[in-house]
Amino acid sequence: MEKIAAILIAAHCMADFFLQPNKMVRNKQLPLMLILHGAIHAATAWLLLQHWQNWQVPLSVFILHSIIDFIKQRYGKESVTTFIADQTVHLFSLILLASFLYHNLQGMQFSGTGYQPLIGFAGFITTVRGAGFLIALFTKELISRNNLKLDGLQNGGALIGQLERGVIFLFFLAGQPESIGLLIAAKSILRFEESKRHKQAEYILIGTLLSFAAAIALSSATLWAMKL
Repeated sequence: MEKIAAILIAAHCMADFFLQPNKMVRNKQLPLMLILHGAIHAATAWLLLQHWQNWQVPLSVFILHSIIDFIKQRYGKESVTTFIADQTVHLFSLILLASFLYHNLQGMQFSGTGYQPLIGFAGFITTVRGAGFLIALFTKELISRNNLKLDGLQNGGALIGQLERGVIFLFFLAGQPESIGLLIAAKSILRFEESKRHKQAEYILIGTLLSFAAAIALSSATLWAMKL
């Protein structure tokens, strides 16, 4: 059952953070866009699970994901809390679905190919891009509450965050998590003078620590899932 749940969660992460363009995110309140997004999730789950005869899987994923997203679009407001709540509900729904499939479809197990690469790729996408959505929401609220005026390259901070989380993920994959210390030291040296000149030093520090913490947590979770 654990591998089934891991594959369903991996499919969710790919569909949400890799196969969902910004246009779809902005227009998900439109019924057609919501249905298309749910269909992408269903197709991704079906393809990754590789139980071609079990139509119940994509249908269940489509229904569950569409209902959750509809409720979020109807009653939720874009925020850190909403993002975390939405992703938590999605994950629990997929775990419950995996349990249902295991107990009602003759002990259904994952018997397809490429389990570790699929989980690894989904983990990489979630670490690099998925965490970025949460961090962007958090920093947006931080900027708004403190009336910060930031300068620099457009989307420069987001790109730096993606690169550093990608490097951290690769460190974990290579079995060298202690190398993260070198990355922290290098970034600290590069940011030192900037932090002294700007009053946004605390903002930079909070964003960096949040990015590193998310990368470490998600990389660790991915390695654990790959060993199931």
